[in-house]
Amino acid sequence: MKIAGSEIKTIFLRVIFFYLLPVTFFIGCGSKDNPDPPPPPPVRNPVFIAATVNNSSLENTVYDVSLQPVIRVNFSEPLQPGTVAAAVSVADINGVSVAVSVTVENSDKSIVIQPTATLGHLKKYFIRVATSLLSSSGGQLQSQVSKNFITKIDSSRKFPVISDNALLDLVQQQTFKYFWDFAHPVSGLARERNTSGDIVTSGGSGFGIMTIPVGINRNFITRAQGLARMQTIVAFLKNTAVKVKGAFPHWLDGNTGAIVPFSTNDNGADLVETSYLVMGLLTARQYFNGVDAAETTLRNDINTLYNNVEWDWFRQGGQNVLYWHYSTDKGWIMNHQIRGWNECLVTYVLAASSTTHGIPAIVYNNGWAGNGTNGFINGNSYYGHQLPLGPSYGGPLFFAHYSFMGINPNGLTDAYANYATQVTNHSLINFKYCVANPKLWYGYSDSCWGLTASDISGGYTASSPTNDVSVIAPTAAISSMPYTPVESMKALKFFYYVLGDKLWKEYGFVDAFSLKDLWFANSFLAIDQGPMIVMIENYRTGLLWNLFTSCPEVKAGMLSLGFSAPYL
Repeated sequence: MKIAGSEIKTIFLRVIFFYLLPVTFFIGCGSKDNPDPPPPPPVRNPVFIAATVNNSSLENTVYDVSLQPVIRVNFSEPLQPGTVAAAVSVADINGVSVAVSVTVENSDKSIVIQPTATLGHLKKYFIRVATSLLSSSGGQLQSQVSKNFITKIDSSRKFPVISDNALLDLVQQQTFKYFWDFAHPVSGLARERNTSGDIVTSGGSGFGIMTIPVGINRNFITRAQGLARMQTIVAFLKNTAVKVKGAFPHWLDGNTGAIVPFSTNDNGADLVETSYLVMGLLTARQYFNGVDAAETTLRNDINTLYNNVEWDWFRQGGQNVLYWHYSTDKGWIMNHQIRGWNECLVTYVLAASSTTHGIPAIVYNNGWAGNGTNGFINGNSYYGHQLPLGPSYGGPLFFAHYSFMGINPNGLTDAYANYATQVTNHSLINFKYCVANPKLWYGYSDSCWGLTASDISGGYTASSPTNDVSVIAPTAAISSMPYTPVESMKALKFFYYVLGDKLWKEYGFVDAFSLKDLWFANSFLAIDQGPMIVMIENYRTGLLWNLFTSCPEVKAGMLSLGFSAPYL
């Protein structure tokens, strides 16, 4: 049967409708009952916001932290709790890990860290959060978080409490071992420091010689032992040590007496170091005053050494000033004039006191004092104390110590100053600066003070209120004991009883320390150990003052320079 074209078209449309209608219906129904899922939330990286220890911000190092602290580290995003514990670590400065408990709070945006055991006193700890930390959305911490804090000082007494006199005896005796037990075995002189090998120091040896009368009077050694040591020292200086114009170099080889250059051009005489050595020798000469042959010979040999120093040569052609250095092969290349105010007063006193190579008063007035020009005269007040001489705030405290180990400042005046006022106010300014602590260094207090030249971490510097790098040197406060007995004794007790486990070693107190940086020197320096013994003794008995200023030459020399004192 033949079908017309119009009918074929109708049949085709019906078939299409029949088959597509269910599909259309299915699609339509599906779009209403099963909508497309929403896009996943964006991945957000956690960003460090802040950290605290015991509610104190850890933006900078926090000090004096308790031994069971609570540390919180805050982030911008909720964290995946399962990634927190592995990302957190706490360790001390040596990398030793600390066991901690770790939880999250604040809608999982904060990590709470608590040590499970008590931390150590006065130790630095680092808190770190590693980049393995993930947010709840899977984002990763982009930079490690690292913060640190320092725990509090252990204020317990490290040694049994003894009387003040017994403590002073102990400090003097222990420190004396540096010069007695550790002296160079050939020359008997003092090593520059405890790592110097055969290098001995002329100035530090002068300080060490001044400790011998103390050692004898305090029964650390016998008079015979002290005399024998002095005979060794003086014989070496007279017969073996290389001298230039009668003066000694800064450093010598303790075996051979050869000059050891202090620097490239400093390879000859050092007049200031020589003056410290001669101050010690004259002090010993006055102490060993027996009529027997041994002590008489010792005195005569010391006189020879003193008389041979050509103090006037160091005027460099007759100038009215002394020069610090002279070298046989380099001449006056150092060209360093000795002008005050600093540690060199005794250099001019001994030069003026010499009966063979003396200098007139004009050299003292024009050279040392600069005729009272600015830079020598001060007159300003600091922390309520007027400073007659020297730089602002007095400079490092060794200015008040080195020359005055032998020169008694009490009652001493000249045209420029009352010297008891000078050294006392210098010490008080140094003390009050540390108490005021304008740089906010951790640890400074009325029990922890004293800025002077000393070792520092990685070097050496002359610390003072105008060069304060957070380093305290025990010698600074202790050697000021004749001037500030209450403040100095308080510091000494703190160094010994509270910090003694870190400071008190085989030769007394180590050279210096910084509580801010938790740095403690392992060094001992002759020029820092000696003043402690000597100045404690001057505070107790005036022994070294009395010996040195009893020298007839010194009396005459000081009078010639215009000094006045009850002992002159």
